[in-house]
Amino acid sequence: MKELSQLISSIPASVTLAVNDKAKALQAAGHDVIALAGGDPDFDTPPHITAAALAAIENGATHYPAPMKGIVPLLEAIADKLARDNNIHIDPKTDVVVTPGGKWALNLALSALLNPGDEVLYLEPVWVSYPPVIMLAGGMPVPVSLPSEDNFRITADALRAKITPRTKALMVTNPSNPTGRVVTKEELDAIVEVAIEADLYVISDEIYEKLVFDGRPHYSIAAAPGMAERTLTIDGMSKAYAMTGWRLGWIAGPTPILKLVARMNSQTVSSAANFTMHAAVAALNGPQDIIAEMRDSYQARRDFMVKAMNEIDGVEVRSIEGAFYLFPRFPNSEKNSLELSEALLDKAGIAGTPGIAFGSSGEGHVRFSIATAMSELERAVERLEKFAHEL
Repeated sequence: MKELSQLISSIPASVTLAVNDKAKALQAAGHDVIALAGGDPDFDTPPHITAAALAAIENGATHYPAPMKGIVPLLEAIADKLARDNNIHIDPKTDVVVTPGGKWALNLALSALLNPGDEVLYLEPVWVSYPPVIMLAGGMPVPVSLPSEDNFRITADALRAKITPRTKALMVTNPSNPTGRVVTKEELDAIVEVAIEADLYVISDEIYEKLVFDGRPHYSIAAAPGMAERTLTIDGMSKAYAMTGWRLGWIAGPTPILKLVARMNSQTVSSAANFTMHAAVAALNGPQDIIAEMRDSYQARRDFMVKAMNEIDGVEVRSIEGAFYLFPRFPNSEKNSLELSEALLDKAGIAGTPGIAFGSSGEGHVRFSIATAMSELERAVERLEKFAHEL
């Protein structure tokens, strides 16, 4: 048989999904496993959104959407949301494409920007899919390692140190998965300064933008002076509206780039599902209080977990500013993060994602999701109290 794709063979499987799948398999086999590896909110999609999808199906929204890149009401709702919430102003006719999930929007962004060998900077610790999607688009992933001891702070010097003549773009997640950091005004200014100075495109992944705690502001990079023409904003319904299974995201940005994005979308997945677009219209244009309720619940879980875990000998965790992940360390352990995550699963029945999955600067950490019921988090703390000394 002839050789299969070297490119795809070189792409690692998602560690997050692998750990989550292992935890679910153990649960299905009757083991009592507390699954803190995934990023799926434990809330159900709000009823008015589900009702809109059912009504759309009953009204015939089971054919191809028109236009394929997004039904007009949704394109307009996204443009209104960006103007209202993010101070980003786009033409809904030309500057936005609806996608089956935010991950595909990232693929489209990179495919539209990159030529073979172009380098793309990403901030590390990084969501596990960034380096693979850069490679799949023909680019070269270049990590900008942010030190744990400085709370993963972004600086202009750290960015400049990795720029070469081949550097084409910078990817930023705000709030961050896995660290829970939210970009400050100082960090935003550093990103803008370097992007303009080095003539970089910026892919701004804002999927967790509604999950920011303690009244902090969320800064959208495209809204900064000089950035609209070089920034692609990625967002979607998964996290804020508890719609992970609906697979509905979008990409917005400059018209010339979005023309290529739309072309790539049409020749690959064709479109997102028609009826999910109607659900997204109901979500964006409907009541928003459900978002605040879920955010406040995550914040309460954060407060409980940070306090409780820091009271356990051998566990250290910083409070997070957004998203729904904790990134604790186990400073007394001689195990690496892979060994730590395996020990947590085997000894304590807690599934977490090893920090090394998020890059070298994540080593020594394990990511826990708090997008699960408080009762499960309480059980996780009880188990950590019993087993931390064995780690």
